[in-house]
Amino acid sequence: MKKIIFSIVLFSYLIFTFNCFSFAATPKLVTKLNDAFEDIESWIIKIATPAAAVAVCTGALMRKFSFGDEEKIRTGKKLMTGSLFSYGFILAIDLILSTIQSLIS
Repeated sequence: MKKIIFSIVLFSYLIFTFNCFSFAATPKLVTKLNDAFEDIESWIIKIATPAAAVAVCTGALMRKFSFGDEEKIRTGKKLMTGSLFSYGFILAIDLILSTIQSLIS
């Protein structure tokens, strides 16, 4: 009885060990998802730069051509600060993700 239990434990240990070391490749689905997320991240960075520039220019023009209207001045200032903070946040997220990716690899 002890030999049977010992052989079952040894057999399951060997199967587990060989599966961990011989099949340790990343599955194709995970690789495709990682590539897709990297593509999305690069698209967001490419779109965020001109969007932030357009928002800042729009806010500056709103302030410039407000003709003394306090509401337009405040709206232009909020638009400029919000877009700059958002763009900075996107760049910070990109920096954090690339740092994590370099630590994992």
